[in-house]
Amino acid sequence: QIQVAESGGGLVQAGGSLRLSCTASGLTFDDYAMGWFRQAPGKEREWVSCINWSGSSTSYSDSVKGRFTISRDNAKNTFYLQMNDLKPEDTAIYYCAAPEYDAGCPILGRYWGQGTQVTVSS
Repeated sequence: QIQVAESGGGLVQAGGSLRLSCTASGLTFDDYAMGWFRQAPGKEREWVSCINWSGSSTSYSDSVKGRFTISRDNAKNTFYLQMNDLKPEDTAIYYCAAPEYDAGCPILGRYWGQGTQVTVSS
């Protein structure tokens, strides 16, 4: 019933920016914290960022802190990941995720999108 879907990936040069979007359905969106994860080829999935129900509280992995910004628009059932100063090591498939329960951050992903590819060239 619950579905999430991300979009906005692409190819960008190092130092560039990209904004990812994730739209959720089947849940009361403004009750849920939401998160972004990524997975590079041959590597384990990595948590990137989390945002609470209202957007008043956010958290980031050390690798993206200061460069990425998570936000949400509850009226659109959508949240975003603004990625600035992209680096080649940011290259990965990015996934958005919803938790099973309407809890706050951090979350364990229960419902996942199909992923959107972000490729950062040197």
